[in-house]
Amino acid sequence: MDKKLLINLSKFRECGNQSCDETPPEGFFSHLTGTTGLKSIRELAVFQFTCRKCEDAPCITVCPAEALEKDDNGMIERYTNLCISCKSCVAICPFGTMMSDFFDHHRKKDLFFDLSDEHELREFIKACPVGSVELVDMDENPEQNIYKLNDQILVKENIWNTDKQ
Repeated sequence: MDKKLLINLSKFRECGNQSCDETPPEGFFSHLTGTTGLKSIRELAVFQFTCRKCEDAPCITVCPAEALEKDDNGMIERYTNLCISCKSCVAICPFGTMMSDFFDHHRKKDLFFDLSDEHELREFIKACPVGSVELVDMDENPEQNIYKLNDQILVKENIWNTDKQ
C-alpha cells in the first residue's frame, strides 16, 4: 500500500482559533490546477467534507466578485482567480465553514507546496501545525472519520450528515 497524506481539519481549525503566529501552509498538486485557479488540498477538503451545502448558499449570494458557485453535486467551488479576498463569505456562512486564512495565500507564495514533489511534500508536513498532517499506511475509514479526498489524500473530519437513520 502506498503512503497517503492524512490531513486533520480540526487541528487546522484549532490553530486558527488559537491565532497561530504564522499562516498555515497550503498543499496543492500542480496537475490539479484548472480554470478555477489554484486549489489547495485543504480548501478542497473543507468544501467536500465540512461544508453543509446549504440549499440557498448565502456565501454565493453575498460574493461581490461572483467567485463562488455550486457544482453539479451541490459542492461549493471558489474561483480563486476571481476572488477578491473580501471575506464576505466567511462572515455570512452560518456554520463557519470558510476559514479566513484561505484568502491569505495568494499574497504569500512561499506558503504553497507542490505535493507532487517529494521534497516539497516533506517540507509541507514540517510547516503544518503539529499533528495536523502526516503520512500514513491506511485507507479510508469512516468509523474513524477518515475519508478519501483522492488517491493520495485522506481527510479526518466529522462530517455533517443529514441522512436519517
